[in-house]
Amino acid sequence: MDALDREILGVLRTDARISYRDLGVRVGLSANAAADRVRRLVRDGVIAGFTAVVDPAAESGTGLTVFIDLTLRIGVTNDAFEQAVVGLAGIEEAVHITGAYDYLVRARVANPAELDALLRTIKKETGAERTSTRIALRSARRGRHV
Repeated sequence: MDALDREILGVLRTDARISYRDLGVRVGLSANAAADRVRRLVRDGVIAGFTAVVDPAAESGTGLTVFIDLTLRIGVTNDAFEQAVVGLAGIEEAVHITGAYDYLVRARVANPAELDALLRTIKKETGAERTSTRIALRSARRGRHV
């Protein structure tokens, strides 16, 4: 991967729907050359996929985005935890992190009662020992409520 690939990735991070022609103009390539580079980045696994970022408020009109820091019980493996947590309803992402906690989990719940049920399930079924939960109030990235 070279500097041009990194520049292409930067453009795609902000607008993954950009046409190859417009991408080429932005990075100084022809449309065909830009398309070839994107295809290679996909083939090589650098680009893992393309997705739509949906404003949660527009999707459901209600709900909470929560961030759950958690530590695993002694003896619980990362693989076992990850396999258990990704199958739970509402879980959007689980990230293995450094610091005082083992994982940061991002989830979407309808209301505080659903959050309570999710936290109980996480502790019971995934091997989490301790959790600390934060509720997102607003996303600065999009400037909208989450």
